[in-house]
Amino acid sequence: MTLKQIFAALLTAFVTLNLVILLLGSWQQPQIQSRLELYQTDLLLHATELKSDQEIAAASQTLVGDKPLETAQKQYESVREGTQETLMQLLPGQPVTELRVEDLSTRTLKELLLLQLRLDLRLGVLKAVQGDRQGAVEIWTALGDRLEQQPVAGLDAALPQVLAGLWSDPPRLLPTADEALIRESMEGWFEYRALSRLYELQQRQGDLAELQAAEQVTAQQAVYKLLLVSAIPGLGSFIGLTLLIGLLIQWGLKRKQAVLAGRGDLRWSTPWDWSDLLIVLMGGFFFVGQILLGQILVPLAVQGLSLTPATLTVRTQAILTLITYAFLTLGSLGVLFWVIRPFRPLPPDWFRFSLRGNWFWWAVGGYCVALPLVIAVSLINQQIWQGQGGSNPILSLALQAEDPVALLIFFSTASIAAPLFEEFLFRGFLLPSLTRYVPAWGAIVLSSLIFALAHLSLSEVLPLATLGCVLGFVYTRSRNLLAPMLLHGLWNSGTLVSLVVLGSGLN
Repeated sequence: MTLKQIFAALLTAFVTLNLVILLLGSWQQPQIQSRLELYQTDLLLHATELKSDQEIAAASQTLVGDKPLETAQKQYESVREGTQETLMQLLPGQPVTELRVEDLSTRTLKELLLLQLRLDLRLGVLKAVQGDRQGAVEIWTALGDRLEQQPVAGLDAALPQVLAGLWSDPPRLLPTADEALIRESMEGWFEYRALSRLYELQQRQGDLAELQAAEQVTAQQAVYKLLLVSAIPGLGSFIGLTLLIGLLIQWGLKRKQAVLAGRGDLRWSTPWDWSDLLIVLMGGFFFVGQILLGQILVPLAVQGLSLTPATLTVRTQAILTLITYAFLTLGSLGVLFWVIRPFRPLPPDWFRFSLRGNWFWWAVGGYCVALPLVIAVSLINQQIWQGQGGSNPILSLALQAEDPVALLIFFSTASIAAPLFEEFLFRGFLLPSLTRYVPAWGAIVLSSLIFALAHLSLSEVLPLATLGCVLGFVYTRSRNLLAPMLLHGLWNSGTLVSLVVLGSGLN
């Protein structure tokens, strides 16, 4: 072996060990998927209250189903059970009912426990509205006793007692029962229900009428949001599934003349060997980009500026995300161009960009086909990970962001910068390089798996690998990097739009 090959092998071993540690660490992190499902459930609950517009109300009935409250309760109970199981796994031997937020060592554990307590508040409201007042009072009484013994910052111990009084039989208006307490501690549909109950018992008919009018506006907006996050992806999935079935039928009839078969067996002429490939991937992307810059230099710079995660605004976090991604891109591309410099000029089919051809339709068609495939894989994936396995941190930030500047930065990072850089590296360089050693279909699968692992979340490996396969397929057929870049941009943009819409559902 040459010195370069030995260096590439040692570098790969070091980076692989680091990646394994990071991926195993993500196993203990919660997925964002369960939170997204709760946000969508809250929109459904709002939509159930729509009465002012008959035409929209009819559409709302189709979206929410026959038993929306019962469905919402099951969803909340499922998330609560998953949260409790995760806490039990992360803290073996410690009774969950005795945990204190202040005593937990990590931010993740604190967020999980706070989520569980807030879920109890909401489950009580769902039970009470459906007529199970005794079950609701039992939940709130147990929660109130726990909060009195173990106070939790951000959750007033008087609130469960107030709610229990409002829905007890007969109802009781406690001295602490005021709308300020409810507005500060509850959100969305649950806030409306608690305030409505309070106004009814206090016989505040004017305030109740004003609240109901505001609720109708919110309900109408919820229907529009549900249509945006459900109907549009559903229509895209239907188109994609129809297109996929048609392509498979054509392939079965025409084989080598079919669209699916076209140019798929062609390989790139690759002038560099496996050691150069590993130096670019392991040295440039993972070591220089993710480890040296992303995990060491940028965090040190943040500490040097006396910034702490707890005090960072969403806008500041968005800027830091963009800066980190810029360093990742510059470091990776710097190593890439340094490695391939001796082999220039490259063959004409390398890193090809062209506005001519049918690349646009490959991108749009690939996006539609990716929708049903990734959705199906994600449903299976949820059963495997049961709410664990981590998620991309930018998703959680975008879900909570209300700052237009922060949202613009997130969109710039995820929908422009990420597609340009990641497609240039994974489809433009990695996939063609692999065709020197494996067939094109093998290069698509292998590059997609590496692409998925690079996101450092175990729960995202299967869905991202599926998306990567579609991206690779589109690139091998179009032979134009603009096609996977546009497809990737459409995918990330759709994801961010859904996050912003769902995140606004409680406001």
